[in-house]
Amino acid sequence: MTTNDAPPALRIAGLHKSYGRPAVDGLDLLVRRGELYALLGPNGAGKTTTLRMVSGLVAPDIGRIEVLGIDLAQAPVEAKHRLAYLPDDPMLYGKLKPFEYLEFVAGLWGVDARAAEGRARALLDWLDLSQHAHELTEGFSRGMKQKLALAGALIHDPELLILDEPLTGLDAAAARQVKDLLLSHVAKGGTVILTTHILEVAERLAERIGIIRQGRLIAEGTLAELRERTSGASLEDVFLQLTAQP
Repeated sequence: MTTNDAPPALRIAGLHKSYGRPAVDGLDLLVRRGELYALLGPNGAGKTTTLRMVSGLVAPDIGRIEVLGIDLAQAPVEAKHRLAYLPDDPMLYGKLKPFEYLEFVAGLWGVDARAAEGRARALLDWLDLSQHAHELTEGFSRGMKQKLALAGALIHDPELLILDEPLTGLDAAAARQVKDLLLSHVAKGGTVILTTHILEVAERLAERIGIIRQGRLIAEGTLAELRERTSGASLEDVFLQLTAQP
């Protein structure tokens, strides 16, 4: 954990985005440094739109986004260098091998070649992809592609890691590897924000949970704090009760 006077990992204020109808509608959110934060909501709640705006892929209509104290609108390049965003369907270059892909991504971030090589080998080892180092990624399974994309997101050692449904398509063993990697990132002082429809993942991993509906934050806190607002015992019970309320 960082000192209390350090800016948070993410601060969102009055965020709006409309695509004919509001997708994000006046969202306020604060994520502390060094925590794993789960952003949950039903389909169409605005989770992915929010993450895409934070990553700089989509411009908000109105609102302010600060990444580690850096205003995303005022200093977009500096802010983006401090984070990594992994979408739910990441794009890889099928004619590249895993190590080539990681070298390519590291080069885009301006990572020193020697440092990039060490990080790439460590990540491939950790995610059990080293044995596939000489294969083209076009032949990878969805789970293997998801793990390689995560390695690519981590290659420049971002302080803030943003993941949209990172466990989709992973078997139990691969999901455990990814979860361990996320917890390790947080243990080293990094911050993770993730969305997931697998509520057990959020229940077990997240320090705090935010629930959005119709583009607005309707509840936030630890699981114990959210339980106090409802009669639910599990996160699934809490989630269903809160998102069903008018």
